[in-house]
Amino acid sequence: MNIFNHIPQRLAEELTEKIFESERIRIERIVSEGHSSPSDFWYDQEENEWVVLLEGEASLEYESGITVQMQKGDYVYIPAHKKHRVAHTSSNPKAVWLAILFI
Repeated sequence: MNIFNHIPQRLAEELTEKIFESERIRIERIVSEGHSSPSDFWYDQEENEWVVLLEGEASLEYESGITVQMQKGDYVYIPAHKKHRVAHTSSNPKAVWLAILFI
């Protein structure tokens, strides 16, 4: 298996694929092509999340007003219930994320 295989040429919406899941952890590959969260939407997750950007560029915005610019190789830890949204993702190259969500 290769994390960069089977990425569609065009994405009408963000692609999220579960790679692994157990009772306490979920690992996902997320592929974005210029996608972002709606301006009035905030993720408020039950799980903690550690996410690394494997390809492309992106920015995450926290409800507190802080914005984190991400480049290939950058990672962040988002504690459970820390409200955040995806403000921007690159189209060329697509943004490829590896997200680990855990309790």
